Amino acid sequence: MALVSVPAWAQEQVGNDDVQVAEIIVSGLPVTRGENVYNAIDISMDQSQTVENALRDVPGLQQFRRSDARSANPTSQGVTLRGLGGNASSRALLILDGVPQADPFGGWVAWPGYDALALSSARITRGGGSVTDGQGAISGTIELFSDNVGDLIELGAAYGSRNSVDADLLFGRELGQGQLTISANYARGDGFIPIIESQRGTVDRPAEYELAGLAVRFVAPLSDNVELQTNVRAFTDDRERGFAFSENHNDGADASIRLVDRTSDWQWSALAYVQIRNFDVSFGGVDDDRNSVSRVFEQYNVPSTGLGGRFEARPPVGDNIELRIGGDWRRTEGTTNENFFFADNDTPRRSRSAGGSTSTYGGFVEASVQAGDALVLTGGGRVDVWSIDDGFRKEIELISPFPGAVRSDETFVNRNGMEFTGRGGFAFDASDELTLRGAAYLGWRLPTLNELFRPFRVGSDATAANELLEPERVKGAELGLDWESGVVTLGITAFYNQLDNAVANVTLANGPGVFPGVGFVAADGTYSQRQNLESIKSKGIEIDAAFDLGALVDGLAVRAAYAYVDAEVDGSGDAAAVDGFRPAQVPRHNASGSIRWEKDNGTGASLSARYVGQQYEDDVNILSLADAFTIDGRMALAVNDRLLVETRVENLLDARVEAAVSSNGIIERAFPRTFWVGLRAKIE
Repeated sequence: MALVSVPAWAQEQVGNDDVQVAEIIVSGLPVTRGENVYNAIDISMDQSQTVENALRDVPGLQQFRRSDARSANPTSQGVTLRGLGGNASSRALLILDGVPQADPFGGWVAWPGYDALALSSARITRGGGSVTDGQGAISGTIELFSDNVGDLIELGAAYGSRNSVDADLLFGRELGQGQLTISANYARGDGFIPIIESQRGTVDRPAEYELAGLAVRFVAPLSDNVELQTNVRAFTDDRERGFAFSENHNDGADASIRLVDRTSDWQWSALAYVQIRNFDVSFGGVDDDRNSVSRVFEQYNVPSTGLGGRFEARPPVGDNIELRIGGDWRRTEGTTNENFFFADNDTPRRSRSAGGSTSTYGGFVEASVQAGDALVLTGGGRVDVWSIDDGFRKEIELISPFPGAVRSDETFVNRNGMEFTGRGGFAFDASDELTLRGAAYLGWRLPTLNELFRPFRVGSDATAANELLEPERVKGAELGLDWESGVVTLGITAFYNQLDNAVANVTLANGPGVFPGVGFVAADGTYSQRQNLESIKSKGIEIDAAFDLGALVDGLAVRAAYAYVDAEVDGSGDAAAVDGFRPAQVPRHNASGSIRWEKDNGTGASLSARYVGQQYEDDVNILSLADAFTIDGRMALAVNDRLLVETRVENLLDARVEAAVSSNGIIERAFPRTFWVGLRAKIE
């Protein structure tokens, strides 16, 4: 089914007089009939929203933190679905035009890097076990598709609360039979104070941010059948967390080249890509009265690289059968360089470096069969060989009495293994309006370099790494139905997932004390280690509904969606203390809805609401984050066919959206009420 947002001014909408759906411009091979078996949602991209906030309208899709990229720590922005959270690394596989997007070192997502892109749409497939896209799709797959903009020059600029600025450029030019697209964005703001007002001290200040990105895409035919697609993008992201020594800096650059043949008897595609990332982050320790702060830790250089390739062929095997055969390879490598135990704010006592590399090699086969006029069957599997190599961790004394002395120098044994992914299901058209579907799947995820080799601290709490982590493995099943009439589109899905070997931060002790892998932990801190839990079991229901009310008012549509997730940890051994608890950062209830009206010239208005239920900050379910209800709005007026004036508001009611709570009860909130006014102009 389609979950439609207000489209960008430059986009067209497609559909008939009865139903209006998101236009999905698939940049790779055509979508197979087997995709209808799985619970997938298509959404249009809206230039008035960032990509991460547009995706938040999908209930059950969540980041580790409720705050967005303007104030969150970039290492906390992993994405997941269906309650399989409790970890800042992504358990959903994010793909841009076929290229995996997770950070090569940590598995999180650099969301500001996508706001410069000319995107047409996104497809969110709930449920794990993606056979054709590679490992990592534990909870689902999120696909982003680039737009084909034609001949266009468009500029947008907006000014908002707290001296905030958003600006973007979109340039498109048809060059012969090819298409060149250049897009860019810039955003900055003085920011807000993240700590709630009643708990602030003199150290608390607004969390400034500044983001920028540039992307170039060129598509051209090489022959009657083969198309060349090249992409290059770069981004930079600077922000702080609202007090001294909390600055973050994140840079990245990606490049990919893809050949696609959609029209020959043997359809095929070949892809190669590279990801380059580097970030640095500082952490400050704030006293209980929040009137003084000192630097306690800094990651001053964390370079990482992702390399990969993929090939797929679709041989002609008959009108009623679609067969996909292919393979892929991905390698990640990275190193974290850190200073800690500061004698003063500028003099670290110790330095640490840690890192390694991972590789996966996989092959897949998937088939979809039109088994009858009303029945589609699909199934497939893949086998991956993985390795974790060159792992190390080294700590050095930096100051007297033993400057340069090596405190520890560990190298870890290389490991390798093999994993299987499988997925299959059916879709049965019970009538012209009603489709029944079901699916089952197996999937897996390799631990990230960050989880394997890097210990970390948040305030007084310390978490040790674990080089012996095993891959996560998921098994699940779902049953659902889709109803589509002239006005109403409805989807209902019930699901069950079991995530074995779930990587989580397991609390082992309270400070004060000296603990392995992290050193001293103060009295108000906790000591944890990343461990494989026995499992996380998650079951629930997802409901998506869309109403096209164009017969009443031209251009009027309403959407509503809800997800209920009952997730529980099954723990034993060191993790026995969390047995039966809900995973950290997983709410039971999540809902969204919107009403929108838009004319063909861009004039329109929309109102959207989100509700996220209560969730826990920690694995032992002591620190609670309250539920939150937010409303966003937008109004636009087309002055003429070249100029659009728009106003927006985020969090209209200024709801307190709690994003984090520390062990001593200090609450951090997400973005407050923010007003925007802007212009969008077409130069040609």
